[in-house]
Parts: sequence; C-alpha cells; structure tokens
Amino acid sequence: MSACQPHKNPGRATFLRRRNLLAIAALTPAVAKLRVIDSHAEPARTKPTGHLHPEPTTQAAWAEVAKILGRPGNMIQGLFYHTPFPRWDLRVVSRGITITPGLALGSHASFVRYGDGITMVMGDLVVTESRVQKLTDALQAHGFIQTAIHKHLLNQTPPVWWAHIHAHGHDPADLARRLRAVLEETGTPPPRPTAPPGRLDLDTAGIDAVLGSRGTAGAGVYTCTFIRREAVVDGNRVLPPGLGATTAFNFQPIGGGCAALNGDFVMIAQEVQDAIGALRRGSIDLVELHNHGLTEEPRLFFTHIWAVGDAVTLARALRPAVSATNIVPPSPL
Repeated sequence: MSACQPHKNPGRATFLRRRNLLAIAALTPAVAKLRVIDSHAEPARTKPTGHLHPEPTTQAAWAEVAKILGRPGNMIQGLFYHTPFPRWDLRVVSRGITITPGLALGSHASFVRYGDGITMVMGDLVVTESRVQKLTDALQAHGFIQTAIHKHLLNQTPPVWWAHIHAHGHDPADLARRLRAVLEETGTPPPRPTAPPGRLDLDTAGIDAVLGSRGTAGAGVYTCTFIRREAVVDGNRVLPPGLGATTAFNFQPIGGGCAALNGDFVMIAQEVQDAIGALRRGSIDLVELHNHGLTEEPRLFFTHIWAVGDAVTLARALRPAVSATNIVPPSPL
C-alpha cells in the first residue's frame, strides 16, 4: 500500500505556517473561500454593456434573510450574501475515504441584489438519493428552477446527489422562506458551533507555490479557488466574480502530507478537451462533466475531479489544466 493510501490513524501533524483566516463560518463550500470584504479588487474584466450589474450591499442588508434561514451568512466581495448549509449529519465514504463536509458535503445559497429591485438566489444542495425526487417536487412547488442534478463523488456510500437551484424575486425575505421550505425536504441539519481551525498535515506553502494561488484553511480542508477572467452573464444579469463560475480544489488531509482531492473545473467549450486531457495525464480521476446553469454566457461546463496522493504532487498534476483554462486566483499572492 502506498504512503498516501487512506488509513484510520493519520501521522503526527507537522507545524505549518499560520494564516489569517477569512471571517467565514466553518464548513463553507469553496465559494466562501473568496476574499470577504465590502469592496473588491479583481483582475481586469470586460464589463458587458446593456446588462444589469450586481449592486453592492452590506451584511446588515440581509439580516432578515439570516433570521429566516436560521443561520448567519457572509458578504463575498461586497456583492453577494452567501450562506452555507454543511451536511455534518451525513457519514459518506468514497473509495475508503470518509468525506468531511468541507471536502464535498457543503450545500450553500447566495443572494445578489440588482438595480431593478430584483434579488437573485443561486445555490447547490446536497441531498441523499432517497430524497432526490422530493427535492425536485419542492423546488417546483416553491418556484425554483432546477438547473442541474449530478454527483461530485465516485463509489459513494450512501449515494448522495447535488442539485443546482436558481430563483428571482422582488422580496429577499420571501425567497429565503421559499428556500427554507426546500431545505426542509433535504434533511439539512441546523448549524452547530464552529470549531477553531486546527493545523493541517499538508504542505500548504508548496500547494500555493505550484498553483500560483493563495489557498485558505477551514473546515478541516485546504481550498484553492480560481475565477473566470471574463464576465459571466445569466439572462441579462452579470454574475458577481466567483458566483456560478468558480474552479475550486479541496485538499482533505489523510496523514503523512497526503490528501484526498475533490473539486471542479469551470471551462468554456473550447477548453474542455485540453483540460480533461491534462487532468488524465496527471492521473486525476473524472467524476462528471456537465453544466451548472441553463442560460449563462459564455456557456460554462464543469468537470468534477477526484484523486488521492501527496498533496503537492496532486497540485502539480492540476497545474497544466489550470493553465489550459481562462482562470485566475481571486487575489494575488
């Protein structure tokens, strides 16, 4: 058995340099690893004309939404309000690895306000296979569009699915009430106290150096996130940078500097084959290739990935695929 095979008693954690962690609730999905600020400085992006752009808001503007959802969220880039719903209640095993909520079991929803008074909510919900059809029925009943349904993991026990959702409305509180009703059909548990971040048995500096990014530690994983350089438009609405168009890699330590890797690439059609080829040359397993949305421009495709091995070696395997896609870290090193 190789040094990076899963085992029950990880080796003694090595001391890693500490980072100033973002003010983000534990167990958030990768989008919450973006810089959390009230103003943003992103790479140069061409702003589409003739479209509605997201309006800056503050945490206070979403207080009623937080109350209805029964948990706090966070402002991302000062443009969208993000709430995580980690599935800490599920014990999912994939290829011998017990999956933590931070690796691949994080439901979430984000709210964005536009200048015409409309609020858009987008999200991704984790649901057990026995509840998939009930979830679809609930989405239909509460006015949500179901834009995708797929898996993020291979050989999982019990089987779980992910559903992407989308809705618009004039009243954010009404959207939140409808979302909560949908969440009740998924069996999503209430929030639990956030544990302080611990040391990760990973060479995070090495991962950053290889990927040219600055990752973040939280929920027991190390996450590296990238966004599309170009603006993405859904219907006539420009999506905030990082919402609905994110490449993210989660590294879950399994001992001895090794990690289980899970995440996904965002690509346009012309990038798909080059990215897939680069991933397979690096022995990265593909889980699925699909869309997350229905009407975005440019048309986006996502491939979900899986691998187990030395964390820095995994980062090296990812790097050619990163270079094959038009993505950048949300903030420079």
